[in-house]
Amino acid sequence: QVQLVQSGGGSVQAGGSLRLSCEASRYSIHPYCIAWFRQFPGKEREEIATIERDGHTNYKDPAKGRFTISKDSAKNTLYLQMDSLKPEDSAMYHCAADRECRFDTNDPYWGQGTQVTVSS
Repeated sequence: QVQLVQSGGGSVQAGGSLRLSCEASRYSIHPYCIAWFRQFPGKEREEIATIERDGHTNYKDPAKGRFTISKDSAKNTLYLQMDSLKPEDSAMYHCAADRECRFDTNDPYWGQGTQVTVSS
């Protein structure tokens, strides 16, 4: 199975930037649709950005215009560049992989999560 190991994240002031990484091991990420989710305390994880096998990207409203999802197939790594961060972006961020881009119905592979804290 695919193993996803996350890095990056941490604390930043409002308006700052962070880049999250998600490195896949054991198998190539090429056949997978990859996504970033975030989770607030006591809430369900919410999808914020996806990148499909062909490189097509999709963003949910919280990420539009400020976050950029990308992947480096040579490094087998997914990224989330987060700019103009706001305190309300503070959450646990997870990467996920699914062959069909059906994260809400399938059982995707998950990264371990990384905390992002944005101070005002």
